[in-house]
Amino acid sequence: MRFFADEAAGGIVLAIAAVLALAVSNSPWRETYEAFTRIRGTVDIGGLLVLSKPLLLWVNDLWMAVFFFLVGLEIKREFVEGELASRSQAILPAAAALGGMAVPAAIYALINLGDATALRGWAIPAATDIAFAIGIVMLLGSRVPTSLKVFLTAVAIIDDLGAIVVIALFYTDTLSLGMLAAAGAGAIALLLLNRAGVRRADVYIAVGLAVWVCVLKSGIHATLAGVVTALAIPMRDAKGRPLAGALEHGLHPWVAFLVLPMFAFANAGVSLQGLSLDSLLDPIPLGIAAGLVLGKTVGVFGASWMMMRSGLATAPAGASTRQFVGVCMLCGIGFTMSLFIGGLAFQGLSPDFEARLKLGVLGGSILAGLLGTLVLWRQAAPR
Repeated sequence: MRFFADEAAGGIVLAIAAVLALAVSNSPWRETYEAFTRIRGTVDIGGLLVLSKPLLLWVNDLWMAVFFFLVGLEIKREFVEGELASRSQAILPAAAALGGMAVPAAIYALINLGDATALRGWAIPAATDIAFAIGIVMLLGSRVPTSLKVFLTAVAIIDDLGAIVVIALFYTDTLSLGMLAAAGAGAIALLLLNRAGVRRADVYIAVGLAVWVCVLKSGIHATLAGVVTALAIPMRDAKGRPLAGALEHGLHPWVAFLVLPMFAFANAGVSLQGLSLDSLLDPIPLGIAAGLVLGKTVGVFGASWMMMRSGLATAPAGASTRQFVGVCMLCGIGFTMSLFIGGLAFQGLSPDFEARLKLGVLGGSILAGLLGTLVLWRQAAPR
C-alpha cells in the first residue's frame, strides 16, 4: 500500500503547487515568478560538453526524465510480476487505456479541424495524471473498492506507456542522426549489461546519463532516456534481493514530493487576466477540456464495457457500475502529462498557445476530478 500512500499524499502536494503557481502568476509577483522559471543553469565539462538551459527546461528535460525513469520501473514491474503479468489481468486496463487515448484525441481533432497548428495538440487530452487520480480515490477511502484502485493504477501506467510512444513518434525536433546513433549505442550497452548479468544500479544509471545527453542532443525528447534505462535494470540483484523494486520505492517520495510539484509550479502558472467565457470556448481549450471530461469517460468506460460484454475480460470485483463510471471520469485528470505533451506540441509558438493550453488542461482536469469525485461520493460507503 506504500504506492497508494505516496500517490495520495503526492497528489495533495501536486495540487498545492499548482494552486500556488496560479496564485503567484495572477499577483503582483508575476514577474518574479516568470524570472524564476528563466533562471539559467549551465553545466560545462571541460568545454567538451556544455548544457545551458533556463530552469523551466531543466525541470522539463532532466527532472521529468527522473519521473519517466520511475514510470519505466513501474511499467516493468507490472508487466513482469504485477497486475499486468498475465493476459487475463492486462486485457481490461489495456483496452481501457487505448480507448481513453483514442476518443479524447478524436474529440480534440474534430473541434480543431481546419487549424493545422492547433491540431499539433491532438494528444494533449489523451493523458492521465496518476498522482491526482490515485490521490482522489485514496481520499474517498472505502467508497472505492481496491479492485478499482488497482484498475485505475494499471490504466494510468499503460496510459503513460502510450504517452511515451506518442512523444517518441510525433513530438521530436529535427533529428541529429549522429547523436541518435550514439543514443542507440548507449541503449544497446544497457541491454548488454543486463544480458551479462550486471546487477549494480549505479552502472546502469551512469550509462543512462550518457544516453540522456545523447537523446537530448538528438532531437528526440530527453525524458525517453529515463524509460530506456529503467527497462534495462534487472528485477533482482546478485543476491536475489529486489533491485528495480528497491529503486522504485526509493524514488517514489522524491518524485511525488519534489519532482512533480516542481514541474507543476514551473508549468501551471497562467495569467487569468482578461479571460472570459469566450476564452473557454476557444477551440484549443475547448478541445482539451472536452477530450478530458467527455472523451476519457466515454473512451475508458466504452472500451471496458465492450471487453466485458464480449467475455474477453471480467469486471473489477466488488465494484458497482456507478463506481466504475466515477473512476473512468477520474481518468480525465490530465494535468502533469497533458501539460508536458502540450509544451512539446506548442513549443516555439507564441505565449498565447501556452495560455490556451493551460486553460484547457486546468479547466478540464478540475471538472473531471470534481465530477468523478461527486459520482463516487454519492456511492454509499460499505458497512
